[in-house]
Amino acid sequence: MKLLRPLSAAYFILLVALTSCNKDWLKPEPLSFFSPENVFTDKTGFESLIITMRKDLKNENTGTMPNLTMEFAASDLASPWSQLDFYNLTPNTDQYYRFLAMFTQIYTSIKNTNVLISRIDHIKWTSEEERNGILAEAYWHRSYWYYRLVNSYGDVPFISKEIEGAKLDFQTHSREAILKKIQSDLEFAVQWLPVTAKAGAVSKGAGNHLLAKVYLANLEFDKAIKAANNVISGPYALMMQRFGIDAAKPQRNLIWDLHRSKNFSSTQNTETILASIDRYEAPPGARSLGLYTMRLYNPQWFQPQVLDSQGKPGMVASGPMYDSLGRGNANIRLTGYYQYDIWTYKGVNWRVTPDLRRSDINWVDIDELKYNNPASVDFGKPVNIRFLAAQVDTFKHVYAIPHYIMYNPMDDPKAIPVGGNGDWYIFRLAETYLLRAEAYYWKGQLALAAADLNKVRERAKALPVTAADVNIHFILDERARELFAEEPRHSELVRISYIMAKSNLGGYSLSNFSTKNFYFDRVMKYNNTYEKKIQLLGNTANMAPFHALWPIPSLVITANTQGVINQNAGYNGAELNIAPLTTIE
Repeated sequence: MKLLRPLSAAYFILLVALTSCNKDWLKPEPLSFFSPENVFTDKTGFESLIITMRKDLKNENTGTMPNLTMEFAASDLASPWSQLDFYNLTPNTDQYYRFLAMFTQIYTSIKNTNVLISRIDHIKWTSEEERNGILAEAYWHRSYWYYRLVNSYGDVPFISKEIEGAKLDFQTHSREAILKKIQSDLEFAVQWLPVTAKAGAVSKGAGNHLLAKVYLANLEFDKAIKAANNVISGPYALMMQRFGIDAAKPQRNLIWDLHRSKNFSSTQNTETILASIDRYEAPPGARSLGLYTMRLYNPQWFQPQVLDSQGKPGMVASGPMYDSLGRGNANIRLTGYYQYDIWTYKGVNWRVTPDLRRSDINWVDIDELKYNNPASVDFGKPVNIRFLAAQVDTFKHVYAIPHYIMYNPMDDPKAIPVGGNGDWYIFRLAETYLLRAEAYYWKGQLALAAADLNKVRERAKALPVTAADVNIHFILDERARELFAEEPRHSELVRISYIMAKSNLGGYSLSNFSTKNFYFDRVMKYNNTYEKKIQLLGNTANMAPFHALWPIPSLVITANTQGVINQNAGYNGAELNIAPLTTIE
């Protein structure tokens, strides 16, 4: 449903449009049936916009290149094989990925929240609880998007209300000011959000979970612990027994069950705090193109570069393996660090670890990939990487697959196997424990941090961690083991980088964030794509510290003729920056 007139959707989508010669946006238009004045006349109208907000959240995880995939492509755990040189990411182009488009897309989602927030008192509500319950969810969604913005782009404009006409005087606000504002909004929201909510709706637990992240970003660690406590003591529990659609299959295990998209929103699943809802059986307008996990994360195993012992194509895109592994494209190419290194602890490695998250049944390793071309002399034999057309093909065509996460079969048997429609975790209780562990770590309470890490590790049957082993790298490793393809990885790395810079830890500081930061050092340490200078599609893997923050689209900046939107340091245009606003009205 289109709820807004074109003129009321000003924000940055309109700013980009202003660079063209088309002046039709200046022409007044009569009110339509779906204009705000006609829609937001009762509770039902406001609820329709809440549904739009939930759909915006679903779009983070679905489609051919959702925002969440970029969070991993620009991280320690994966690389964007088709845009390996981050110097190709400029304010004017992001090549194959959507680093620029994400900026304007998020502001479109913020626009939807602001329409509701600005109009909340345009009708008479039956009670304060009814009004504030609707407002609380809108505040949550706006806070979620600004949390993503400040941990992807740093200082950005904060827009607090509906824009009903052309606006060309936006100003940049400091990241700190925005974090303080969304902290305040979330503190209001958690008072009014319901303890339990239907699938896809925001609950008090989701409010406190996000609030814990914001408290961490604001270095309010005691408050982060309290917010996490509120979730952990709520109506949630880690799943400890087999459940769901494959529970009767003895060859599977609990971790497999936990990652079946049809189990995410099941009433049996006591771990889910918030999941996006995406069902194949829904009307076409209410479902996405699919999760695309098998397409985006899995290697191009079926391509002709995977040669047999005679130098002939050993693979074909058909048969059971095609249905199981999908038509992988390696857009988010997993690092060796994630595939192998993080599973080494106390003398055990990925081959023998008891950790179910790396168990053989849950992964498809290279030696389990078998030539499936019936015309090949090696049909049915394991793939031999010595026969690949080029050594770099191990980067794109053959690597280990976390099958338990990526496998999401197509509901339409005739569809290309890319990863079908399915629910997806936004927040679940395992992450809440890891957030509290992080808060304890920053406070120096390592035994308590280890206890929370072990809550998650115990469920996975991983060896327990000791307090002496707890550091920020181990916490990030545990997040990788538990939350791969689920957390906004880049955002969390940047959030931690700011904590260290603001606290002057590890030699980091805010004054030189663009030239020295934890994000860059972590990526360089664990993602050897950049160390090896991998070359593909005419670009060589390269990254600098300033790439921790992504560029603000230049079209947005230049169209804002009556104000100043700052560019991030390191990118063209940053020399025109002025001091950001440090307060929000």
